[in-house]
Amino acid sequence: MTAKTLAAAAAVLFTLALPAGAAVDADGATKLAKDSSCTKCHTVDKAKKGPAYQKIAAKFKGKADAEAKLMDYVTRSPKVKLEDGTEEEHAAVKTKDAAQVRNLVQWILAQ
Repeated sequence: MTAKTLAAAAAVLFTLALPAGAAVDADGATKLAKDSSCTKCHTVDKAKKGPAYQKIAAKFKGKADAEAKLMDYVTRSPKVKLEDGTEEEHAAVKTKDAAQVRNLVQWILAQ
């Protein structure tokens, strides 16, 4: 198994292991986003170096696998193509706590 496959499987397991009805902790999500330097490239409603969280939420709206895909995306470091056409490695969140990551993902998807 490749590292990419293992990361995807871990993200899905994290998602399945956590309670589905938990309320989003916006303060916790924004703190993790700041601590992980997400706000260097993203804001809620305006594009910076990366897309706004609202644009990300719109992209995943109505997709059953949205949470699992975004969990996988923020927990590994894939190459991303930026608005200006350049590519760089997307930084992973700075926590291994699945509940914190899931909260951040749910917060992004709620924008």
